[in-house]
Amino acid sequence: MNIKPFAVEEWMNEYEVGARYNIAETCVDSVSLDELFELTGENKEDFLKDFCAQRLTYGDIWGSKALRSGISKLYHTIKADEVVLTHGAAGANHHVFCSLISAGDRVVSIMPTYQQLYSIPEAIGADVAIMHLKQENDYLPDLNELKSLVTPETKMICINNPNNPTGALMSKELLGSIVEIARGVGAYILCDEVYRHLTQEDEWCESIVDLYEKGISVSSMSKVFSLAGLRMGWIATHDEAARKAFLSHRDYNLISCGMFDDAIASIALRHSDVMLKRNQRIVRENLAILDDWIKENPHFFYTKPKAGTTALVYYDFDIPSYEFCKRMYHETGAFVTPGDCFEQPHSMRVGYACDVNTLRDGLAAVTKFAATL
Repeated sequence: MNIKPFAVEEWMNEYEVGARYNIAETCVDSVSLDELFELTGENKEDFLKDFCAQRLTYGDIWGSKALRSGISKLYHTIKADEVVLTHGAAGANHHVFCSLISAGDRVVSIMPTYQQLYSIPEAIGADVAIMHLKQENDYLPDLNELKSLVTPETKMICINNPNNPTGALMSKELLGSIVEIARGVGAYILCDEVYRHLTQEDEWCESIVDLYEKGISVSSMSKVFSLAGLRMGWIATHDEAARKAFLSHRDYNLISCGMFDDAIASIALRHSDVMLKRNQRIVRENLAILDDWIKENPHFFYTKPKAGTTALVYYDFDIPSYEFCKRMYHETGAFVTPGDCFEQPHSMRVGYACDVNTLRDGLAAVTKFAATL
């Protein structure tokens, strides 16, 4: 299967490790095991003693009941048995496409978004139609355009909520309208929800699976729970046929998730209220810092994010985004993601959920670099 290079991941792979100011990172400021045990109040010594006595088998093939129950509580209507564990959300998205999409199937996806949501179905041979999210519409889907792209043969609609890279957030009402379009042709809706719960206000961030019987939610422990090192993701859906397909394909490419990953994720989910409180505070305080910086730097502009950890920031310099970001990286150490990774020229994606000092110093470095242009 030939597939396009994954632009954002290739960029991160090449430059992330040596970055002085990493404001390209999209996870909320990652936690250590020591911090996790301190935050949750769990006894680290007891946990390690118990775990070190266990034999490292494949563990529970479908994942522990504690883990799947913890995940189910992040939704209104999902049960533990409706959760399929995967290797991160990237593995989950790949798993969904390879389980449900065949060559010739009609898939409607959005742009900008995480490239998996259109490049994987394209590589499979699907007929992929792109709906472009526009800044003048706050990067929200145009329902009339969506209706024009969805045909009776459409197998799946792919969305990302909250959106990466823009931070746009679809309301329950907008999601409901998308559901009605999908239901009219019997299409699945795949919604990448890895930034769900990281809102700027206290409203509940709706999941597609709580609104639609053929909704498929993908998420992970990486962004919202600051535990990317676990590589723990999942697919949640009420659709039994889809779930059976996921489990069948899973036998070929995963078998089970790691026992240690399962155990640590279960702790974080058992204390999800504490983890979410910490991370919502970080994204809200840090977005205020980014917003102040935008106001103070007239060469940069954006649509202020409603949720998530990322912002798509445009600039008015006559320089391509890859060149802009490479030069800035080498001259100042500031690391952001070129907008062209998302096919959005003259822009950069800023991840603002990092350590606050990294954010302040990184933005100062961007200002310093801009002064040389």
